[in-house]
Amino acid sequence: MLFMNKSVMKTILPSANEQYLAEAVAQLRSASNPVALTGAGVSVGSGIPDFRSVDGLWTVYSPDEYATLEIFMHNPIKAWELYRAMGKIILGKKPNPAHNTLATLENAGFLNGIVTQNVDNLHQHAGNKNVHEIHGDHQHLQCVRCGTLIPVTEEHYQSEDIPQCGNCGFPLKPNVVLFGEAVRSMDGIHNLITECDLLLVIGTSAQVYPAAELPLIAKQNGALIYEFNKECTVLSSGDSGNCKQTDYFFQGDVTVSLPMFVHKVLG
Repeated sequence: MLFMNKSVMKTILPSANEQYLAEAVAQLRSASNPVALTGAGVSVGSGIPDFRSVDGLWTVYSPDEYATLEIFMHNPIKAWELYRAMGKIILGKKPNPAHNTLATLENAGFLNGIVTQNVDNLHQHAGNKNVHEIHGDHQHLQCVRCGTLIPVTEEHYQSEDIPQCGNCGFPLKPNVVLFGEAVRSMDGIHNLITECDLLLVIGTSAQVYPAAELPLIAKQNGALIYEFNKECTVLSSGDSGNCKQTDYFFQGDVTVSLPMFVHKVLG
């Protein structure tokens, strides 16, 4: 594994810091188990705004009021106001250069898996095979009573009717993790993160748990942290009393910085 006990963060800007870029490329090429952690910033380039941003869904639909399991169980009609809005935003969106670059990286043997906070399924559409979705996916509807899953259709978001489970008649909800529900696949995710020796942190603020602890777990186990974001986060700024965890900070639009970096990796 690659080890770096204390991070002296090296910032890489477009068309600058060629020495740092060459170092980062060499480290990834020699990594034995590189993994990526992605957040909402990866999908912004596909036209899906961060739900927590100024123009995001949470400014219209308060998560405490619409996005909890309790609300769905007691008032599915109200909960589906949010689900329809979310579904209409995601429906028909395509992978952008950041998604496509990660698929290329995996296919070339330089990425062993992706852990994503996103529910849009765009990593799979781009061609990534090993994708772990912490918050579920918005491509299926789920019955919380009997566990039935069915593919979502445009009709589910256009109709005002609440979809019902064909097996037990209970109202269906998107197969996403609501507040009050357990996140998905954490055992497999922890194994992947614990064993990785290089973690690409892309388009996430690293503030929402449990995803926020994953870079720290990787770092504690000796992994290098490469961060791709427009602005510094708690990982790269050292805010909240934490030491800087990021080793290489690629500052800028991830749809530009990530393809640039991977182009260098692939030669």
